[in-house]
Amino acid sequence: MNLTRRRFAKVFPALGILSAGCKPEAGGSSFSLLTEDPRRPKSAAYDRLPLEWYKRTVARLKESLESLRLRAIILRTASDITYLTGTFYKQLERRFGALLPMDSDDIFWYGPAIDRDLLSSWWCTDLEYYFDYKHAEGAYPNRGTVEEGFPVDLDAWIFRRMARRGYDRGRIGCDFDPQQYKRALAGAMDGVEFVDIRPYIKAMRLVRTPEEIALAQRAMDYLSRAHAYARDFILREGRGLTNLEISGAINQWGARMVLDDLKPTGQPHTAVGLSLRLSCKVGVQTGYPHATQSFYETLKRGDALQINGIYTIGGYGGELYRCCQTAPWDAHREKLWQVVADCVQIQLEESRPGVKCSTVARKIHEHQVRSGVAEYVYHRPGHGFSGLEPHEDPYLSLGDDTVMEEGMIFSVEPGLYDTGNGFGFNPSDNMLVTRDGGVLMSSVPFTKEWMFFEI
Repeated sequence: MNLTRRRFAKVFPALGILSAGCKPEAGGSSFSLLTEDPRRPKSAAYDRLPLEWYKRTVARLKESLESLRLRAIILRTASDITYLTGTFYKQLERRFGALLPMDSDDIFWYGPAIDRDLLSSWWCTDLEYYFDYKHAEGAYPNRGTVEEGFPVDLDAWIFRRMARRGYDRGRIGCDFDPQQYKRALAGAMDGVEFVDIRPYIKAMRLVRTPEEIALAQRAMDYLSRAHAYARDFILREGRGLTNLEISGAINQWGARMVLDDLKPTGQPHTAVGLSLRLSCKVGVQTGYPHATQSFYETLKRGDALQINGIYTIGGYGGELYRCCQTAPWDAHREKLWQVVADCVQIQLEESRPGVKCSTVARKIHEHQVRSGVAEYVYHRPGHGFSGLEPHEDPYLSLGDDTVMEEGMIFSVEPGLYDTGNGFGFNPSDNMLVTRDGGVLMSSVPFTKEWMFFEI
């Protein structure tokens, strides 16, 4: 980076490097433009769901499975384990498993030694662990035993230990395809009839509880403030900076705002499920929905730019993008932005309980086609979002006939992309389905006043 004196003066104070420890301050005109909406959910006072919520959620799942006459549930999928148990861990290549008997609130864990404190200090009846991937039989350096040998099949290791607890027969619910583990299961659970319970878990995850919605709203409130700071920073300092520099400045401010409020202790189970990501697309990069090229462009007058943000707290939150246009602009850019704005409104009005996702998608795409912008359409208008995964069911897609229910949350992304002219407009937001229609969970306005400006 060519760090001129002017660049240093513009970027580094924004990063807090010249005033370390100072709490970031809100200021500028953008904060005054944030909106109030009485339909918006109340923000949570907590920064993660309590253990009791997870126990109630597992109890609800077990109740829905009663007719299947299961002896236990085996969980192997990372997002299901996080959703149902509240144990936030890093999956990577290491193998995990959780065994939940149907007749008690016990939970038995199987995982690597690296996470033994994490697993045992939350909801845990018992924990059996291997040393690490790849594990050699009997090798536990942390216990003073160092052995060199062939790697253990860790999937088989997990299933054998579950079998030793007596769960080697009968009907067992699972959140995976047993064929995926056919070799690992052989000889350990030959007497088990596995029942796929993924549809039951999915049905629960589609509709958010009030506690989940309130936690997502807290993340969106933080993210809205981060967007206000980002807009003010760009208006004040953005011209002549690269999007890399802009991203660094706004990321630092946003992270400090949240963490100063959460006051993390560094202990397990505090400040968990936390993601605080802001980025900036500039110019031609905005013309590609999934830009893979280098994000190192200088912001110039006349550029389109997009601030992308995803914040999650306790695993819940949302995404918030705002597509902006700097002066000067032409009628073609105004038209594409207006069609996007129209489609946002269509999604809000049409997203009601009892309406199919595909119907909402069809109405948005029909408006795009009628407006003469079909060639700039690249993707569906939205997807389910909680924060536990980047994209979740259901999808606002022509092929998804899921019927909307109150409490579902979707992204709002009727983007348009003109790669030939080097720009695109793709908004996003969290939209909560209520009995009266969709409600945006951010307080960042979707207006020309916010998105069209001079630098």
